Amino acid sequence: MKLDKAIKNRRSVRKFKSKKPSWRTIIECIDSARYAPMAGDNFTLKFILVNDPEKIRKLADASQQDFIAEAHYVLVVCSKISRTVDAYGLRGKRYCRQQAGAAIQNFLLRIQEEGLSTCWIGHFVDELVRNALQIPGEINVEALFPIGYEFKEKITKNTKINLDNVLYFDEYKNKKMKKPKKIDV
Repeated sequence: MKLDKAIKNRRSVRKFKSKKPSWRTIIECIDSARYAPMAGDNFTLKFILVNDPEKIRKLADASQQDFIAEAHYVLVVCSKISRTVDAYGLRGKRYCRQQAGAAIQNFLLRIQEEGLSTCWIGHFVDELVRNALQIPGEINVEALFPIGYEFKEKITKNTKINLDNVLYFDEYKNKKMKKPKKIDV
């Protein structure tokens, strides 16, 4: 699949088929996250691939989103920010959030390319996720991703915002690009 198509077709899926995906394919998708830019080349992310139905149910409860329990796998993305904060001070926290987002986007695009589906879950009770998976307190839980094959229903129209509503030139709210100055030769 071409990158442009993967970007435009990627969407959040909350209903999965009963067919179980290959864990090997999911691991290949996770591997794509390693190629995201990292501050100081310091990789802060950790991944937990959960396939225990009881633990998946606990993750669904922790996020108050029952559809998660229907997935055969849930990827939990975590980060250990201490080394980046040690290197960059408080700004290191920002860098860790940015690099987590970049790595997750790589993962999401690869999931799309492989014909799998997921939904980025950011709403959850951290302590419940930590307890379910024995995650130490110094590790941040970034997001949960239930993974499966999409149960296709009626496709809704594309609801992406128009680029003209979010793109400015040279300063905030300036919607027009300046014409280039003519150079006399």
